Amino acid sequence: MERLKSAVPAELQRAVGEGSAADLQATTSRLLSFFDSLPLFHEVMRELTDPELALCRKDKGRAVELKGQGNACFSRREFAEALRFYSQALRHVPINSDGMDMNLVSVIYVNRASTMHKLGLFKESLRDCDRAITISPNYSKAWYRKGMVKASLKNYSSAVHDLNSALRMEVTSLGKGNIERELNSILQKHENFDEVETSNCDSKDAYLPLEGQPHKVIIESVSTPDKGRGMASTDDIPPASLIHVEDPLAAIIMKCFRETHCHFCFSEAPADVVFCPSCTIPIYCSKRCQEQAVGDISCNQDSHLEYNDHAKSLAKLSITSTSCKSPSSKLFAEHRHECGGTHWAAVLPADIVLAGRIMARDIEKRMLSGKSVAISGPNLDLVHHYDQQSPANKLESQIYAIVLLLCLQNHYRSDLLWTEDSLSQLVLLIFQIKINSVAIVRMESIDGGPELTVHRGVSSGEGANMCSLEQVRVAQAIYVSGSLFNHSCQPNVHAYFLSRTLIVRSTEFIKSGSPVEISYGPQAGEMHLPERQKSLQENYYFSCQCSSCSELNLSDLVMNSFCCPQSNCLGAISEAAYYRTSENFVHVSLGGSYVCKLSLPDVSKVGKDMEKVARTLFGNSGVSLNIDPGCCMNCRSQIDVPSAVATSQKEASKIDRLKEITLLHKALIPEALQSLKQLKKLRHPYSKALTQAEDTIAEAFAKVGDQEQAQKHCEASIQILEKLYQPKHITIAHELIKLVSILLSMGDRASAAAAFARAEAILSLYYGSHMEKILAYLGALNRAVRGECTGAC
Repeated sequence: MERLKSAVPAELQRAVGEGSAADLQATTSRLLSFFDSLPLFHEVMRELTDPELALCRKDKGRAVELKGQGNACFSRREFAEALRFYSQALRHVPINSDGMDMNLVSVIYVNRASTMHKLGLFKESLRDCDRAITISPNYSKAWYRKGMVKASLKNYSSAVHDLNSALRMEVTSLGKGNIERELNSILQKHENFDEVETSNCDSKDAYLPLEGQPHKVIIESVSTPDKGRGMASTDDIPPASLIHVEDPLAAIIMKCFRETHCHFCFSEAPADVVFCPSCTIPIYCSKRCQEQAVGDISCNQDSHLEYNDHAKSLAKLSITSTSCKSPSSKLFAEHRHECGGTHWAAVLPADIVLAGRIMARDIEKRMLSGKSVAISGPNLDLVHHYDQQSPANKLESQIYAIVLLLCLQNHYRSDLLWTEDSLSQLVLLIFQIKINSVAIVRMESIDGGPELTVHRGVSSGEGANMCSLEQVRVAQAIYVSGSLFNHSCQPNVHAYFLSRTLIVRSTEFIKSGSPVEISYGPQAGEMHLPERQKSLQENYYFSCQCSSCSELNLSDLVMNSFCCPQSNCLGAISEAAYYRTSENFVHVSLGGSYVCKLSLPDVSKVGKDMEKVARTLFGNSGVSLNIDPGCCMNCRSQIDVPSAVATSQKEASKIDRLKEITLLHKALIPEALQSLKQLKKLRHPYSKALTQAEDTIAEAFAKVGDQEQAQKHCEASIQILEKLYQPKHITIAHELIKLVSILLSMGDRASAAAAFARAEAILSLYYGSHMEKILAYLGALNRAVRGECTGAC
């Protein structure tokens, strides 16, 4: 797109950049007319939409080549490499009804099944066998491999059935002899063995129904002068209540996860990944997800019914008010219009492709209703802040709107009509997505792998990475009702995702009539007030006026502060300039302008952990505040702030180097401990810099096998976090998980169980009935705490 942007004349660039939303129809029309006469533009469009130039075409020759490479790896017993080649062969082989070589496809499926059998991936292997049988029901090797996998699972009666089927279909005497030998061996094992049949359905837990909730919750859309539209409770809401459930209007995977996660449900892709029948771009974790995304005409209707039943169950449990319920979740094949020999969807940015999916949904809805199909952005009734965008953003989005509109027209061809405001509406839709789209996150457990072992409660004596739960952004989506929740830097609800479904749950008691607010990212205790304000202004174009940004928050005073040079004083020294203008209010300087008017907190309402610091800073009356840069808020002692900042950053960078070293040696840690000692002399005891330094050093000690020191520094990090956040904040639960892994490595199962119980109590507040799903990410750690390990975990 850079070529197109640089080709636009300066005068037209200026008109676009200076134009408002009211000028969009004129500027997009001028830009389209210019591009229509530009050969470069037509060259770019041909590169994006011409099937002859597409890199995502199916290629039988390439599939055969990859299959051969897989066979060579299999012969050398390089099974992981063989699996990769067979999967790539399936990606390239034509598997739609028009161009499918059934024999080739079924052979590759069986070869991949054999490889996964060797790797111990039994369920995945069974699914590939069934896929081969669906394509070629009389393929004896598919039945044979299925029987052998069943035997590995000790499902001997099923194995005998499948091998007998293979025997009937086998035509060579050599093949029949091999099958008969395996049959006899399995029949001997089958005697006196009680087996449990395992399920082999092509399904996942992505569509688990939501359990019944103990409390009926109703929220409604309201409008206030300071925040505009938002959500509010109509009744008292207890903690851990289900607030809202919604499927997205449209969603798309982020580019960095295209090869690792399912493009429909966004779960991590299994070994037996399946592909789009018509192109090589998306991957799916199951046939069901493939059918939902592609709209395969050969799909199993039962799968659709199951998905729709799931959608209905969500609708019943969606406990928002009627005015803000999700739009109809009618099945829409979101990838179909992007497919068919073009690769524009693989090239354009994710938010532009997401806009295309919303447009395509609207177009196909109109086509089904028999209405004339005019390209115009659907009315999402969401903010776009077009007039506040930079000139560069305006120009870029107008160019992308033109490109996207022509890509859609290329797919739908004569079925589409132009309107005068088609492009202007599409530009606004793009900005609505930029402002209102939500990142779908997945929990990811980062653990010590084979090094993190607990063997009968005794430490292995080896180093280990600390186990932790991380949230990874894997996809981007638009939730129409979910977009109505306002932001707070101290939110009272938590949002998470089950498959692509947004779930919102209360994390504290919410009084009737109170706002129901989520966090858009920055939170008090995690990010300093000036940084939070800057982030929200740059990304969402508003100045936050939540309780944490309108009242002087204690964590904001201490998290980036320095300590008083007087050893017996708990006063904080701030870099920021706070100006007291009246008895009860101060102004804080953010980037040189006074934008925040903060009321002073009531000391009696401060948590016990911070009460001592609060009384030091605010006194008993709550109005004795004196905040000047470089001066202690309590005793007025002074420090050289620029020098303290430079030294602090230098020492923190020395500690951060430990994260970059893969093979860490214990001799490297003393220097970091000296830096930590210096940091403690400079930074306030409850500063963010200290908790991050303690956490990094704890991980370093865990890696080199000194678990006692790792425990000490991990606990120090938790103690600071408990000051910066409320006691049941999810960040503390994540840090407790790290402590659990350290305690297990020390063989201290009792302390580990106690820490795990604390973490579990916090997580259950955030995830409610889906706690088991969250704990599943912790795998062996969870089992070790519960005493379910019979050997090394």
